[in-house]
Amino acid sequence: MKRRLHKKYLVLILAYSGLLLLIPYVLDYRDKSVQRAQHPQQQPRCPDLENTVAQLWGNGDRGNGSGHAAAEHAANRSRSRINIYLHATWRTGSSFLGELFNQHPDVFYLYEPMWHIWQALYPGDAGSLQGAVRDMMGALYRCDFSVLRLYAGAQNVTTAFIFGWKMNKVICSEPLCAAHRRHEVGLVKEDRCAKCPKRDIRDLERECKKYPVMVIKGVRVLDLSTLVPLMRDPAIDLQVVQLFRDPRAVHNSRLKSKQALVKESIQVLRSKKQTDRYKRLLVPNNRVNRAESYVSGAMELICDNWLGDLMLVGSAPPWLRRSYLRLRYEDLVLHPQEELQGLLRFANLSSSPALEAFALNMTRGQGYSSDRPFLISSRDAKEAIYAWRERLSVEQIHQVEAYCSEVMRQLGYRRSGADAAS
Repeated sequence: MKRRLHKKYLVLILAYSGLLLLIPYVLDYRDKSVQRAQHPQQQPRCPDLENTVAQLWGNGDRGNGSGHAAAEHAANRSRSRINIYLHATWRTGSSFLGELFNQHPDVFYLYEPMWHIWQALYPGDAGSLQGAVRDMMGALYRCDFSVLRLYAGAQNVTTAFIFGWKMNKVICSEPLCAAHRRHEVGLVKEDRCAKCPKRDIRDLERECKKYPVMVIKGVRVLDLSTLVPLMRDPAIDLQVVQLFRDPRAVHNSRLKSKQALVKESIQVLRSKKQTDRYKRLLVPNNRVNRAESYVSGAMELICDNWLGDLMLVGSAPPWLRRSYLRLRYEDLVLHPQEELQGLLRFANLSSSPALEAFALNMTRGQGYSSDRPFLISSRDAKEAIYAWRERLSVEQIHQVEAYCSEVMRQLGYRRSGADAAS
């Protein structure tokens, strides 16, 4: 009997002890449940993805997207120098876009300065050159042109060394030269500018510092991520205008200029071959020459990079989206005056009737073909947009559409056979 009582007492003591131990956990769980009900939290996202995005965007150190931050950013742009990069690839119409800024009297414009890197370091692959390209841009936006000496070899770096200098209105106008009047809108006459004296690069640096807006146009930045450090740098605060064009039109124009694009295409393809995803978009046959093979093969990488840029901007924080403007070539040449006004607002520049007339006249020329495909001249905009329909084979069109389908969809280009091509 006593043994049974001892067992009952032992069970009661253990049960009571357990109850005492459970009470704090129950109370703690209830408190946390109340807190979760009062302050609901978002479901956790992929930590690896969050860490990668946080590193790329600098943990949001450029602003939180509030109206106050946006207003402060706009106020800073209105007070400080504005640096703009025209981000494009070959044969998208970027020379015309750049010329609109070259014509503005408040813009210091440089045409393809990174060309010097690709020439000096040929045949290096395009991917390995991206760091050097970004470093050169960082120096140029600070009006430090000594960086050009790294790629000059034995040449003397003067104003005549700058790529495209014979069409540059700053170099060909006073005080550097009297061949052109800076405030006159119109293409620079190359034969007159070629007679300008070669000025020391420090003279060009002094002129650079006088301008409220600096614009660099280039096709040698492979993807937008290369530019993010310059966009985050408060000393540069880079703004980016990215120009797109119908991939079929780009491919058609690249084939038309294939001999001039062989070296660049090889450099792009060298970068591409370093990945496991290397393959040609247009498989060459025995009748296709090597130049056409190289130029055609690079088209796949162009669409890869475009899609990557669109995805990057889509996931970007508000501060980057405020510093980024997307533009289609077709919209620019079909509605040049309206698009020009938007570009100038983005750059905090004023427009003028002469500049708007220039933009319109450059898209209302006679014909599209030219013996010099890189020459800036007045063109027939509609022919420039739709020439690919007549010049590419059905097989070429379908191959481009097959690989670039997602880019075309996001940019609003309809596949052939649809009701209309945007």
